[in-house]
Amino acid sequence: MRWLIGCLINAVLFMALAGYFHESFYLTGFMAALQASILLSILNVLVRPLLILFTLPVTILTMGLFLFVINAITLELTDWLMGSSFEIHGFGMAMFFAVLMSLVNLVIQKTILEPSRKSKH
Repeated sequence: MRWLIGCLINAVLFMALAGYFHESFYLTGFMAALQASILLSILNVLVRPLLILFTLPVTILTMGLFLFVINAITLELTDWLMGSSFEIHGFGMAMFFAVLMSLVNLVIQKTILEPSRKSKH
């Protein structure tokens, strides 16, 4: 259930980013955003751990900041796999979106998801 909520949150975030940064980020609609979100989560499970393993020394030297580059790479892979229905123009924008998505997901997790878990226990 948590995975599905995360995918929906990312899909809504993709829609918001596409609306706000329409010159740099293109989506054909909500279904494309949902498909991209699901694909991104699959890439985060399959590809991201390998990227982290291969770049571990750089990640340690940058005190974890290189993880934003890895997130941008997975966004670029999502862009490439989705074709013309999901377009991010440039690695810089992918990096910016990776940072922005990380911050938004952190805020949502800390303010909405964790307090609802604590109230269930």
